[in-house]
Amino acid sequence: MFGKVVWATDGSPAADLALSHAKTLVTDSGGELLIVHCEEFTAPRGKLGSLPTSLNEPDRLDKISRQAAELEDTGIRTELRVLPTAAGDAAHAIAELARDEHADVIVVGTRGRTPLGGLLLGSVTQRLLHLAPCSVLAVPPANTK
Repeated sequence: MFGKVVWATDGSPAADLALSHAKTLVTDSGGELLIVHCEEFTAPRGKLGSLPTSLNEPDRLDKISRQAAELEDTGIRTELRVLPTAAGDAAHAIAELARDEHADVIVVGTRGRTPLGGLLLGSVTQRLLHLAPCSVLAVPPANTK
């Protein structure tokens, strides 16, 4: 049912929680996992250059690369794509990749903000729900009760 699963990750614990769901979908269907990470930059590249919006971006990329290698080691067909994007454009880049790759589902974590917080602060997950060309599985934070 899920031949191509996209796991969108920013390297956060919320994204890591979503990974277990993506692995289950891929394992159960014998599909392929496409890992996507958007490296957001402060401004479009040009004469003045641009900087990553996150100071710990190299650490995030190392972590995500290790996760991809571990998945490959377990026999899951995995591909990692790092997409350079302008700050705030991650949802559009993920949706476009999912469309181009004919993805069946995008799996993404949520931060657990209140609905008002999501509205005011914006959310990649929230935007994906409107932009994605396929189903979006939004994984909420773990229940700590």
